Amino acid sequence: MNVIIDYKVGNLHNLKNALDFSGVENQLVSHADELKEADRILLPGVGAFGPAMEHLRNSGMLEALQEKVQAGTPLLGICVGAQLLMDESEEDGSRVGLGWIPGKVKRFQHELKIPQIGWNQVSQQRKDPLFQDVLDEMHFYFVHSYHLRPENSGHVLGLSNYGYDFAAVVRKDNLWGVQFHPEKSQNAGLQLLKNFCTLT
Repeated sequence: MNVIIDYKVGNLHNLKNALDFSGVENQLVSHADELKEADRILLPGVGAFGPAMEHLRNSGMLEALQEKVQAGTPLLGICVGAQLLMDESEEDGSRVGLGWIPGKVKRFQHELKIPQIGWNQVSQQRKDPLFQDVLDEMHFYFVHSYHLRPENSGHVLGLSNYGYDFAAVVRKDNLWGVQFHPEKSQNAGLQLLKNFCTLT
């Protein structure tokens, strides 16, 4: 079963609709005991890092989520959900994240309009099951002022450029994160979601 974590942060119905449209079995979960049967976990998120992290802690699901991740269950973080996987974010000072992928979340530092809103290309840095049948340099839909900066460049699967290169897709072991919104990214995004939801 593919489960979408409902911790009151994120556009859950767009994500669920995208999976339903692709014929992917999925379920919204908001209680820790519902995570036990999860084969794959999607962690969405919009808005600010600090409140998202607080909502996740207050949801009562964090310990169960940690156990599933440590057991090797695949997890895909989306937008702020991907940022939460890092050690910390500089949004609103310094906020502590989950620390599952070493690195920080940094604000864009350039003269371009912030946030970045709209379509941008993703340059694949290495082969990965997440990219199966997704062409290199495909466009995905972004809405963000902050971006992922992993400590280890080996954890970067995809790069985008907005003023400078930044990590758009990351992976460490059974953890993936995408800074864009695949559920709003038409065919390429639907294929990426389907790839994750059929990982074995």
